[in-house]
Amino acid sequence: MNQDTILQPSGHCAPSCKAMPKTAAVIKSMVVLFLAFDGITKVIRLAPVMEACQKMGISPDMAVGIGLLLLLCTALYVIPRTAILGAVLLTGYLGGAVATHVLQHSGTFPIIFAFGFGVLVWLGLALRDPRIACWMFKRPASV
Repeated sequence: MNQDTILQPSGHCAPSCKAMPKTAAVIKSMVVLFLAFDGITKVIRLAPVMEACQKMGISPDMAVGIGLLLLLCTALYVIPRTAILGAVLLTGYLGGAVATHVLQHSGTFPIIFAFGFGVLVWLGLALRDPRIACWMFKRPASV
């Protein structure tokens, strides 16, 4: 089963307005720029990022690996053919960030921030292609 199989055209999807692809592009660009920046700062071992990671119990070597993983997931999200896979992987990554912040009692803001970016990842895809929104909220046929 590939992306095209999952996203077969359906007559139940509402037609999109012209502003949706532009809004999707803005949201997706914002998400990609932030995640790429976050990944790069971990890979180049930026001092404030390393200090923050150590406060969370993440060693510098582990932070570099986490940064590389984030860059890989973000690259998959950018490529249209693998965007859904990238979104799934980014959801897992950001879910891990939420879990880490909850376990470390980091406060409400970091938890909501990571959760919000997870929502934006999918919102960017759903606005670009309404079939994704239909697929995500598809209800089972009534019995």
